[in-house]
Amino acid sequence: MEHLHYTIQINAPQRKVWDTMLGEETYKQWASVFNPDPSAESYVEGGWDEGNDIKFIGKEKDGAISGMIGKIQESRPGEFVSIKYSGEIMQGKETIYGPDELYFENYTFNDKDGGTELTVDINVKDEYKDMFNGMWPKALEVLKELAEK
Repeated sequence: MEHLHYTIQINAPQRKVWDTMLGEETYKQWASVFNPDPSAESYVEGGWDEGNDIKFIGKEKDGAISGMIGKIQESRPGEFVSIKYSGEIMQGKETIYGPDELYFENYTFNDKDGGTELTVDINVKDEYKDMFNGMWPKALEVLKELAEK
């Protein structure tokens, strides 16, 4: 298991960065970086409130649905959200993880230098490390561009 950490400074207030990152339409824009088919849409099913079930969905090049299944463990709007993953969707088939597989993703929004420092901490399977290290920095740059408009 790998722990990955990404940080970006965004010249916008915390709440605007939060709304841009988690808003339905803007999420689709920055999260498209994670989709292998650039013409396909990435989207969220569920909500960002504490206790909500949530799925992160995208289409593969062959049209099959893939993504992650999770639950919001903690949500403090404008400040912090923590997602615990319980499974994944590959080629349309859901697979639930075993009890000792603890994958998470945390977003932390802090006031810094008149803007927002966004930190993303994730815990992933070893085989996904290089993929996420290539995609997350690009996704954060797209998010930054959207939030600074």
